[in-house]
Amino acid sequence: MGLQLHIPDSITQSIRLPEERMAEELLKELAIALYAHGLLSFGRARELADMGKYEFGKLLGERGVPRHYGREELEDDLTYARGE
Repeated sequence: MGLQLHIPDSITQSIRLPEERMAEELLKELAIALYAHGLLSFGRARELADMGKYEFGKLLGERGVPRHYGREELEDDLTYARGE
């Protein structure tokens, strides 16, 4: 199941982005906001933003959004560090 959002033309015309980048950038902004409010995990937020782990983490840092570092993230990092 997917979800489609309708954004009125009056709004999209006011967004200062080229049309070909609009959907990509809006998905990133949505991912950041949902993560910042604790509504999406880091993994799901970066999936929504279509970004890698490092890239999304860097974007959060640039925006001043603190990481929610819990057990799941720790286990992922330990697995990565072990080369698994």
